[in-house]
Amino acid sequence: MRIAIDARKLRDFGIGTYIRNLLRHLARLDATTEFVVLCREQDCAFVTELGENFRAVTEPSRPYSLREQFAIPLELRRAGVNLFHAPHYVLPPMTPCRSVVTIHDCIHLRFPQYLPSRLGYAYARSSLWVAAHRSARVLTVSEASKRDILEYFRVPESKVTVIYNAIDERFHEEPPADEVMRVQERYQLTDPFILYAGNIKPHKNLERLIEAFHMVRRGELEHIKLLIIGDEISKYATLRRAVHRYKLHKHVRFFGFVPDATLAILYRLARVFVFPSLYEGFGLPPLEAMASGTPVITSNLSSLPEVVGDAAMLIDPYQPDAIAGAMRRVLQDERLRDDMRERGLARVREFSWARSVKQVREIYDEVLAG
Repeated sequence: MRIAIDARKLRDFGIGTYIRNLLRHLARLDATTEFVVLCREQDCAFVTELGENFRAVTEPSRPYSLREQFAIPLELRRAGVNLFHAPHYVLPPMTPCRSVVTIHDCIHLRFPQYLPSRLGYAYARSSLWVAAHRSARVLTVSEASKRDILEYFRVPESKVTVIYNAIDERFHEEPPADEVMRVQERYQLTDPFILYAGNIKPHKNLERLIEAFHMVRRGELEHIKLLIIGDEISKYATLRRAVHRYKLHKHVRFFGFVPDATLAILYRLARVFVFPSLYEGFGLPPLEAMASGTPVITSNLSSLPEVVGDAAMLIDPYQPDAIAGAMRRVLQDERLRDDMRERGLARVREFSWARSVKQVREIYDEVLAG
C-alpha cells in the first residue's frame, strides 16, 4: 500500500505545524506502509529522516498555482499511489486515486474582502468545492469549521470528520535558564509585556489590539509593553500607522519571525497572551501559550471558545474596550493569573497529536477499504 501526502507547506505556520506532526506521528505509528511525501527540495532531508518507509519526491509547483493542478496528479500516477492526502484545501480534479482532504477553515468565504481580487475569491471557492466533493473524506479541525463546511458545500455530514489539532512537544518543555536569560538579553526584555504571536493578516484584528493596548497603558500600567510576533509585518503598514496614531512607537515592538525555541521562551516570559482573531479554524497559539503557563485572552468567535474551553478569558474582538478591560483585569490580578495558568495547563492535556494522527490513519484505512 502506498499513501502520498502533500507536504509543500511544511514550513508554514498553522498548516506547517499540522503537516510536521502528521508526518512525525505517522512515522512512529506505521513502519510498514510506504509514504510518498511531495515536498520542497530543502525539506527532503526532514522526510528521509522519518524512516525507511518514507520517500521524498521533490515537487516545485507553487501552492495555489495552475501548474500544481497537472503536476501533482502526474507525480501520483508515476508513484503508483493508492491514496492521496491533501492537508490543505487544494485537491486537483485529475487526482488518479482515492483521496482525503483536510479543510482547516473557510476563511476565504467568510472574509472575501481580505483576498487580493475577485479572481482569488473564485479560485478559493472553486478549489474548496472540488476538494469537498471530489474527496472520499473531508477532515477538519473543529466543530466550528465543520459547520462552515456543511453550510458552504452541502456535503453529507457523515463525510466530514473532526480531528483536533494539538501543539508541538517543545511547548511542554521547560527551557534551560541560560537560554531564557539569553533571549531576555538579546531582545532587551526588561519590562513586563503582553504578547501576540501568529500570522499578521487583517482577520487577526491587530489594529484593535493596538487600540486596546493604548487604553490599557493609561494609569498604573504605563510601563507595560506589547510584543507582536509574526511574519510579513512590512506588508501591513496600517499596523505601523496605528502605533504612531497612539504614539506607541516606544512601547509596541514588532519582532517578525522568531525561531521556535525563542517563541517557546517568549510565551513563558509574557505576562498575558492576547489573541483577538475574528476567525480561526482551530487556533494553535492560545494552546501553545497555555502549555507555557501563560494566561490567555481570546475571542468569543468561531472555533476559539471550543478550543480553549473555560481556561481562557473570552472577549468580543470587535470591541477594543472589551479587549482592554480583559487585559487590565488579568495584568492587575495575580490570583486570577494563577488560576488561569492552572486551568490552561489542564486544558492543553486534552489535546494529543498521537491520538489525532491515529484517527487520521484509521480514516486512511476506511477510505482504502472503500
